[in-house]
Amino acid sequence: MDLEKFAANAARKKKSLSKFLDQLDELLPPDLQEIVDKADAKVWAETDCTTCANCCKTMTPTFSKRDITRIAAHLNMTVREFRDQWLYKEKESGDWVNTTQPCQFLADNNMCSIYEVRPADCAEFPHHNKQPFDDYNAMYKTNMMHCPATLLLVYKVKKAVQREYEWPE
Repeated sequence: MDLEKFAANAARKKKSLSKFLDQLDELLPPDLQEIVDKADAKVWAETDCTTCANCCKTMTPTFSKRDITRIAAHLNMTVREFRDQWLYKEKESGDWVNTTQPCQFLADNNMCSIYEVRPADCAEFPHHNKQPFDDYNAMYKTNMMHCPATLLLVYKVKKAVQREYEWPE
């Protein structure tokens, strides 16, 4: 995956796709979830996250208490040692997040070195399964700038909606 090309493509499509997501707050196709499900299946047929790992390179997950306990045990560390070495608590949200980017657990082969015990936030990313789709427009706007699969999903959903409905540009 050429991440520079992806970033340029995402920047080029951001305004149009963000506008589309905003329009979903006003105009909601009755079969939107069906459209999303079909588009998502196509996206994952075309996407291999191990060629990218941009999420791990440019974002940080939120670590829950359960995540911290599980990962610390996996690494034979105490919770305190794990937090002191790898995490900090955000002042505004109170969330525990990585101190570094890319993620300290991202290996050179774009694979997660703690995959089997990774944070729930990572396991659920890019959150395409959240429903209803239009309740997560802000998340999609953010994630499509970091995740080629999300950019492709929003693009495919937009195109499908425009094909099936009279839709403002």
